[in-house]
Formats: sequence, structure tokens, C-alpha cells
Amino acid sequence: MEATARASIGSAPAISTDLATLFKALAHPKRLAILATLRNAERCVCQIEEALDLRQAYVSQQLTVLRETGLVCYRKDGWNVYYRIARPEVYALLEMAMAINNSPGDCAVVAPAERDRLT
Repeated sequence: MEATARASIGSAPAISTDLATLFKALAHPKRLAILATLRNAERCVCQIEEALDLRQAYVSQQLTVLRETGLVCYRKDGWNVYYRIARPEVYALLEMAMAINNSPGDCAVVAPAERDRLT
């Protein structure tokens, strides 16, 4: 993903491959919840499992996707595996996505007079 990160937004291959993989990883509610859980601290799988009321196998499956995308990394300490954010800038991306989601674009809001003129 590093090589295409430097590509411009107008570069179709960068958008269609690595960027799509990133957005696909972010397009799952439980993975977003895991990222939120990891925002302020490293957590072991058991802590994530407890915080989100999910089974360990399911949490591990979702963490694998996030790890393969490069968003989280881990360390082992005995039997425990601790995860942390590898790319903290993902939170800026998520905040931007929430802002986009929470407000309609300019074209979506049309004044009644404008609507009448267009029809």
C-alpha cells in the first residue's frame, strides 16, 4: 500500500486497488467498533471481546482483516495478544466520513424556488 499512497487521487490504479481494499476493511461495523476501542489504548483480544460483547474467534477474524490492511499491529505477551493502531491517521479519515454522512451535500439541498425552476 505504501507505493500507491504516494499516487495522486487522479491515478485510477491507486483508487481501484489498494484504496478499495482499505475502504472495504473500513466498511464493516464491527471493525469500526474495534478501531474505536483501540483509539486511546492498546488492548488484548480478551479486552476487545469483552468491550464489544463478541466471541474471541470473531474478534480475531476482524482483527486479521485490519492487520492485513495495515491499520493495526500486535505484540504477544505470554498467552495474550495485544493490538494497537498502526495508522492513527485513520481516525481523521473516519471523522471526515462521519461529517460527510451527517450532512447532505449542496446538491442534495435544493430550495423550493430552485426546485420549481428545475422541473
